[in-house]
Amino acid sequence: MKITTETELAEAIGGAGGPVRVQGGGTRDIGRPVVGEVLEVAISGVQLYEPGALTLVARAGTPLAEIEALLAEQGQRLAFEPMDHRVLLGTGGRPTIGGAVAANVSGPRRIQAGAARDFTLGARFVDGAGRVIKNGGRVMKNVTGYDLVKLMAGSWGTLGVLSEVSLKVQARPETEATLVARGKDAAEGVAALAAALGSPWDITGAAHLEAGVSGGDSETRVRIEGLGASVDYRAEALQKEICAGWDIVRGDDSAALWREVRDVAPLADARVVWRVSVKPSAGPVVGAALAAAGLGHKVLYDWGGGLMWIAPDDRGGEDGGAALIRQQIAAHGGHATLVKAPAELRARVDVFQPESGALAAITRGLKQKFDPKGILNPGLMG
Repeated sequence: MKITTETELAEAIGGAGGPVRVQGGGTRDIGRPVVGEVLEVAISGVQLYEPGALTLVARAGTPLAEIEALLAEQGQRLAFEPMDHRVLLGTGGRPTIGGAVAANVSGPRRIQAGAARDFTLGARFVDGAGRVIKNGGRVMKNVTGYDLVKLMAGSWGTLGVLSEVSLKVQARPETEATLVARGKDAAEGVAALAAALGSPWDITGAAHLEAGVSGGDSETRVRIEGLGASVDYRAEALQKEICAGWDIVRGDDSAALWREVRDVAPLADARVVWRVSVKPSAGPVVGAALAAAGLGHKVLYDWGGGLMWIAPDDRGGEDGGAALIRQQIAAHGGHATLVKAPAELRARVDVFQPESGALAAITRGLKQKFDPKGILNPGLMG
């Protein structure tokens, strides 16, 4: 069923007699497969855009490309740099702003700017009982009471279906540059990223692509953005202090390097891909431990080493490496999500990180409160 208004959405959910599978632009086939009536949310259109106030209000089904084009006309952008999952997953469709918020999609700039939820000021959504709920507003100070906006971000449509979001946007920098080193192993690369992030030079991207991931030697990448003179000054300072001998890639060529990281393009051919969040210092340790345990794999490290995109090889076994990866999460902390895998594998393993008893109880309570009939994407998150 294609939904084009909030009223239709409320009526469809309120009158549903069984499970519904919520779908926006159809680009993110992630989570356990959901059996139910498909609700295609196509509530689209920018409702308000105030460039001077750096705020935008858009209906949830508005394509990201439309929003990004509108912002670009005013020299602005979405600060959280949302990933285009079509590259990694090989899906079609069009990414929407509601999908980006519902999945809390955040790219390489998260280390400096924050996540999608940090730029979502307000939202309208329909809960599992068909009730229309509004929370938040259009300015940072306007959040009072329960911050349901933050709860909706990352809930993957299991607590409510977004119909509208209010966002804080950001000025687009004049230029950017990336410093690139080749041939470092994971430990050396992540240590260099940590040093750059610990410097005063305002790093907006810090990634390490292992040998083979980048198409040849490993690559360690550090991005800086801003006014041209500032970028030149900071790049020179980084080369003197931390990045001696590193190459500098500028402008559009630099932007292309970070689209590759943002969309995890080097792992697009992999059958199984995990998204693993750990302490940055633990990233190389986890990678080495997995190799020692017999799990051959490729890794793309983002967020200074704290975000690992892991593609196991055929030795991953019937569980796609789930047991070994979760064993490392238990030892080092963090969480792991199976982002890409055949449907039959996603049906057999925990796609999202299993929750502890206390946290699981809170999750069940929230689910019961917002979706009393248990119809919104049931089973998607476990």
